[in-house]
Amino acid sequence: MIAELYTRNSFLLDCPVLESVDVGVVPIAEKDKDGKVVRKALEVDFVCNLGSARYYIQSVYSLPDEAKRNQEIRPFRKIDDSFKKIVVTKDIVPTHYDENGILTVNIYEFLLNPGSIEG
Repeated sequence: MIAELYTRNSFLLDCPVLESVDVGVVPIAEKDKDGKVVRKALEVDFVCNLGSARYYIQSVYSLPDEAKRNQEIRPFRKIDDSFKKIVVTKDIVPTHYDENGILTVNIYEFLLNPGSIEG
């Protein structure tokens, strides 16, 4: 529904039209405490495609501590490509990239400033 509204109203915003928005699943294999390989699926909230560009987006209400942040960016660390990975949060934080190249941006900046995810 969000993609449909975006596509239908993009001409009002003078924005390019997204080609698709999907939920992504990142399959992983890890060893459990007994040493057995366990297959899991990590979820990426949004995978947005625009021409040859792709954006992976995790949306999170709040990032109160490093444990929560690690939980949210874990799927990004398992994706082996160079497309932009973005965490959008309600927290009032400055827009910044971490040491893994993952962008964290406040929801208000994300929605009101389309250029906030570029650069």
